[in-house]
Amino acid sequence: MNIDEILSSPTAAAEREGPSNKIVWSSRVRLARNITNTPFPGWAKKSVRVDAFQKIRKNVLKLNKMKGSFETEMDQLSTLEKQILVERHIISREHAAKSNGSGLVLSKDESISVMINEEDHLRMQALLPGLQIKNAWLTIDKFDSQLEKGLEFAYSKKRGYLTACPTNLGTGIRVSAMLHLPGLVLSEQINQIIQAVNKLGLAVRGLYGEGTEALGNLFQVSNQMTLGETEGDIVERLNKVLLQIVDHEENARIKLIDSKPKMLYNHIGRAYGILANAHSISSKETMNLLSLLRLGMDIQMFPGTSQALINELIIITQPAHLQKANDGKLSAEKRDLLRSDLLRSRLKEVDRPVVLDEINIKDEEKSQEQG
Repeated sequence: MNIDEILSSPTAAAEREGPSNKIVWSSRVRLARNITNTPFPGWAKKSVRVDAFQKIRKNVLKLNKMKGSFETEMDQLSTLEKQILVERHIISREHAAKSNGSGLVLSKDESISVMINEEDHLRMQALLPGLQIKNAWLTIDKFDSQLEKGLEFAYSKKRGYLTACPTNLGTGIRVSAMLHLPGLVLSEQINQIIQAVNKLGLAVRGLYGEGTEALGNLFQVSNQMTLGETEGDIVERLNKVLLQIVDHEENARIKLIDSKPKMLYNHIGRAYGILANAHSISSKETMNLLSLLRLGMDIQMFPGTSQALINELIIITQPAHLQKANDGKLSAEKRDLLRSDLLRSRLKEVDRPVVLDEINIKDEEKSQEQG
């Protein structure tokens, strides 16, 4: 099996767009479910996990949405392939550590993935580009209802859906969005926003969820409570908060351009200089600098350059993708060298950033020539 034949290319993945995608990179709704009269995966014997896996996989593959899908047991994937799936946000880091009796089913368009026997028997998610929380919910809700016709889920009238972790009890829903917030970080407003979001009962995490860093100014905002509210209420509440954060980020960017343009241009110019000229660079530094380059794209400092280029570089410079492209496991030092070579090569065609005054002058000169 070649994972390149399963996943869309980094180029295709980078070109996906959705509403408010300058700031909201992706929307996800995940449901946790367990089948009745079967121990949770963490407590089940291997034979029980294998039987549960076969039963769940069979029912998932019956659904129209999963026609032509990719499915596998986790022990059929290499460590590198699992990490690539983590970097694409298709599986969790916890699921990547699973082997016999655990597996994955991924729809052909990659919008729905089902982790079987992770912490729960099923962790199914809809993942869409941009701010599409409501669409993601409608997609996975329909999927869940169809699946429930063939599988009996563990459910209590008093407590809702039963899950391995009490924090998922009730609806079993986790609604989240990945936000790019360099404006709020540079204007030193991000801590204030995080505190306000936490007070609303929402969680703010890093790039790969709980316990991870907010690399590249990317923050994952999600609900914490799954009990006591309907799924629709949770989705609606989070969507309103996300719209407010988008407004704050847009305003922060405008204010930086108006009040601290030199500081902003300095950050973006230095990021471009390092990425386009470095001969060794770590994954962490690359993510942080590409974030600033993406901000520069958003505020028109790189006219004629596609945002998809930066999106693609964010994907292909991550450790597993870099190793896959270079035929296997590499030391951190070798990855840093290859990553810098890749960045210099791909950024050759990107002209140095121009500040807004220069853009306005060029526009005026062009207008005079045409006149």
